[in-house]
Amino acid sequence: MKKILIVGSGFAGSVIARILADEGHLIEIIDKRNHVGGNAYDYISEEGIRIHKYGPHIFHTNNERVFKWLSGFTNWIDYKHKVKALLSDGSFVTLPPNMETAEILGKENIVDILFRPYTKKMWGLDIEELDSSILQRVPIRDDLNELYFPNDKYQVMPKDGYTQIFYKLLDSANIKVKTSTDFKKGMEDEYDHVFNSMPIDEYYDFKYGELPYRSIKFKNVVLESPSLLPVPTINFTHDGPWTRVTEWKKYPNHGVNNYKTVLTFEEPCDYKENDFERYYPVKDISGNNRKKYEMYKNLSEDKMTFIGRCGLYVYLDMHQAISSSMAVAKRYLKNL
Repeated sequence: MKKILIVGSGFAGSVIARILADEGHLIEIIDKRNHVGGNAYDYISEEGIRIHKYGPHIFHTNNERVFKWLSGFTNWIDYKHKVKALLSDGSFVTLPPNMETAEILGKENIVDILFRPYTKKMWGLDIEELDSSILQRVPIRDDLNELYFPNDKYQVMPKDGYTQIFYKLLDSANIKVKTSTDFKKGMEDEYDHVFNSMPIDEYYDFKYGELPYRSIKFKNVVLESPSLLPVPTINFTHDGPWTRVTEWKKYPNHGVNNYKTVLTFEEPCDYKENDFERYYPVKDISGNNRKKYEMYKNLSEDKMTFIGRCGLYVYLDMHQAISSSMAVAKRYLKNL
């Protein structure tokens, strides 16, 4: 039986916690926020609408192992995500761009209208300065597909929300959770091992400099209307501050209000402009940020394993975070 500290109660930390707890180890989870669930945390607003506090989370994957494992902690509702882009004339086109989008905009104009202004706002960089894998996340299609994740076998939303998943994941006699608790150097001395999702550069006191991140400021707006948008998420193509807006009640099982709807607008910014909330590692085309991360990674700690977006300095979808943590937990158990 090992005594283990896990820093962060998002998917990366909570999955490891549950797997190791089920093997009889004693787990303590701390989180600097006042809730569990990391960026997947959701809640019910005063209007009775479920809101994802840190932006919309759509579970989609082809990884059957991950889907089946997580299904032990939630029931699902099928949901196939659709996104539209709002043009300057008030009309909408499909994202990812399909044949119809190309006909409306002209194929040669797609990058400049749909991607260039969005990218500049989202990353603070021009398209040419970003790694090409960023744009490949929304490929241009040569058919009439309207789905945002057309190739994923499993496209679902948790019936009772994401926060309930975390309550069930962490419901074990071998797991203790402390929210509103920061990690401090020296805590590792009290444990056999630490799985740490805090920013790796911060842990090492920025020895090689700071790793850049993008963050998001969220603005919730309540409108006196039963419905507003044609699909749950709309991307803006203008050069204003907002990148997209989400109407929460358009998602299944996200509440009913016959008189009001809740929208959330997203404004990207540097993480230092948003209370140091780190959401997206910046994948620059030169790879300098990744090289800096590798320098931190090489400062190995015998009792410390870094996990999650900030610990690994990589963008992870939910299913990828779960798969990664399942592998980390399995490797740790194997090496005991």
